[in-house]
Amino acid sequence: MAEMNVFKPKGDAKNDATTKTARAIIDGESAARIAKTARLREARLAQGSIEEAPRKAKKKVAGK
Repeated sequence: MAEMNVFKPKGDAKNDATTKTARAIIDGESAARIAKTARLREARLAQGSIEEAPRKAKKKVAGK
């Protein structure tokens, strides 16, 4: 009975390998998404500091 606990069944080993691979892919995509978000945020903030403050739209006057 102790011998059965030493080795994992093949099905579990395959599941573990699949899980590790899937988590590695998901973690990589998550890191890429976070990096892209940070890059776009920096670009947006840099663009906002270069542009002038938005001008207020003139109010339309109702018909005379």
